[in-house]
Amino acid sequence: MLPSWARLHRLDPSRPLAEQISNAKVLVPTTGVVDAAAINAVRDLRLIAQPAAGYANIDVKAAKQRGIPVTIAPGYNDNATAEVAIMMLLMLLRRVDEARIAFQDRIIGDPVGHEVDGKTLGIIGMGRVGKCMATAAAGLGMKVISTDSSSSREELEQLLQQSNVVSLHCQMNPQTKGLIGRKELGLMKQGAVLLNTARGPVIDKEVLLEALNAGKLGGVGLDVHWVEPADPQEELYRHPRVLALPHMGSATEEVYVRFATVLCENIIRIREGR
Repeated sequence: MLPSWARLHRLDPSRPLAEQISNAKVLVPTTGVVDAAAINAVRDLRLIAQPAAGYANIDVKAAKQRGIPVTIAPGYNDNATAEVAIMMLLMLLRRVDEARIAFQDRIIGDPVGHEVDGKTLGIIGMGRVGKCMATAAAGLGMKVISTDSSSSREELEQLLQQSNVVSLHCQMNPQTKGLIGRKELGLMKQGAVLLNTARGPVIDKEVLLEALNAGKLGGVGLDVHWVEPADPQEELYRHPRVLALPHMGSATEEVYVRFATVLCENIIRIREGR
């Protein structure tokens, strides 16, 4: 897929980004933060190609100061991300992790979970991914309610109070950082499920663990984290009602082909001075 003159170098997320990209011409930040230090560490960076719909993890101002274009890829992973949210929803309601243990113990018909049909799904962030999620959930018989960036505080609180499952699909910005905190978790139904495929900091991490330990939530599905890669030994991730995934919402062959096609087109444009 890459042009013959291109060379691909995989980055190690456990090492500082600035130490690894000094010779890069194109940066594709699949995870982590691209700050001013990283941008300024590269001698001849021509393009930052963000494989996502937003700029939250990139210091766009620093890139602009150096004349480096930053591209995004809205829409390329909508269905894939919604599929992961639906997968987590089903796994948590049907208690799949516990069922796998029961199978190993030769137990039949346990654990007892919940059907999704007739349950209320509250979607916070009704953009492209949120709409894909809504379509899939409605097909499973769920009642779907939602809020978006224009919704009032009252509408958000009503969604939290009414939903059996709350799924986060909002953008990360100063208004949504810590959006789900102590008060918001307190408004949710006893035993409700919380899903996050948006960005980790949309949820207050410490308060989330408190709510889990208090038995407030029936399950939490996380495909995004506060630091990536996340530490699986942290107390939150070892909680029995937490389903944590390695930010795999975009990890499909179809998504990679779509993004690689756009990426190569952008690289060629930059190379040719267009």
